[in-house]
Amino acid sequence: MKVKVNILTKQKKFPLPTGSKLLIRKACTATLKFENFQNDAEIDVSLVDDAIIHEINREHRNIDSSTDVLSFPLGENGVYDANPETGASMLGDIVISVETAMRQADLYGHSLEREIAFLTVHSMLHLLGYDHVNGGIEEALMREKEESVLDALGLAVNKV
Repeated sequence: MKVKVNILTKQKKFPLPTGSKLLIRKACTATLKFENFQNDAEIDVSLVDDAIIHEINREHRNIDSSTDVLSFPLGENGVYDANPETGASMLGDIVISVETAMRQADLYGHSLEREIAFLTVHSMLHLLGYDHVNGGIEEALMREKEESVLDALGLAVNKV
């Protein structure tokens, strides 16, 4: 399985630490491996600030506020369009607010790297069809998968 992650930085106010783009690529790949995704895959990731994600959220979801991450899946029920040039499954788009990620890392007392990886894995699971909106079992399953992938990346939550 080959995974192509196109990363576009659309903001300059909040610089990411060196290695963050590599971490995003690793998080995408680790999620696909964890889910036993067999095809080559392509994902687009945009790194934005709160103002940009607020606008995208309002435009595409009619929610007039910023958020930490947005997922725009291109597939449905495990069926994805293929890139005509490569044959790779086009999974969709991930939009991460670096500004919110920095705040949340402080709030939760962990590294920015862990927060960026968490948001990437969370969004990848959405691209693969998982949802947590209804809470309950779906949300618990998604959280369990997120932590398993983060653990595989060496970014598990420190448990006391």
